[in-house]
Amino acid sequence: MTAPAPLAEDAVGLGLRRALLGPLRAAAPGGFDFLEAAPENWIGVGGALGDGFDELAAHHPIVCHGLSLSLGGPGPLDETFLGRLRRFLDRLRSPVYSEHLSACSDARGQLYDLMPLPFTDAAVAHVASRIRHVQDVLGRRIAVENISYYATLEPRGMAEIDFIRAVLDRADCDLLLDVNNIVVNATNHGYDAVDFLHALPGDRIAYIHVAGHYDEAADFKIDTHGAPVSDPVWALLSEAYRVFGPRPTLLERDFNLPPLAELMGELDTVRSHLSATRNGRRHAA
Repeated sequence: MTAPAPLAEDAVGLGLRRALLGPLRAAAPGGFDFLEAAPENWIGVGGALGDGFDELAAHHPIVCHGLSLSLGGPGPLDETFLGRLRRFLDRLRSPVYSEHLSACSDARGQLYDLMPLPFTDAAVAHVASRIRHVQDVLGRRIAVENISYYATLEPRGMAEIDFIRAVLDRADCDLLLDVNNIVVNATNHGYDAVDFLHALPGDRIAYIHVAGHYDEAADFKIDTHGAPVSDPVWALLSEAYRVFGPRPTLLERDFNLPPLAELMGELDTVRSHLSATRNGRRHAA
């Protein structure tokens, strides 16, 4: 089987939520370039929902963003699920599969939350080995997402940025760059978001996430995916384009879903930042 076609560098997309299935199917052409789906929510789904999903997949690339692999968890990887996942990705000809750089399970099962990993060399070796195994089973490179977190685990042997870079290098995988998570973590843990962004390996970025968050206090943000994208996130997205060049970019919205037209308006904002980057590069040239 030939490899799936990659996303265009200026592609913009939306997260596929079941509440958006009807509006997305009825949307005018050109409003979005690709969709992102959680495989766990769609594998094996039939009936009207499955038909609607298949209709969208027939007309738009669908990248897949996992929720349950627990790449950094202590328990064995779910080999049965990985087999089903490979068949799902192959059927969709999905351009990208990504997961969170986190743990979401323990010895008792799923925790239904994304838990941070200790920033240690032992954790790097553990998660990198599991990522390599997943890539072998799926027959493709995957991308891992920098997560938001609210507490650091001890022992802490390295900085977060060094941990992410080490995992990408040892696992030989790609990065799903979430700029909202950088803004949230930089605020909550007291580091500079732009410095963090600049230290990331741009050649590893498969695509970018933008999302909204909740300002609990001036120095504390909560990653909700339930609000419009904030000005600091837009600014960091623009900086990411300036430093790394245009990249496919997806708008995440998980709840408090507004009318589709409002989400399309945020996609137009993404396009405006992409356009400004292209125009700036032409001017510099």
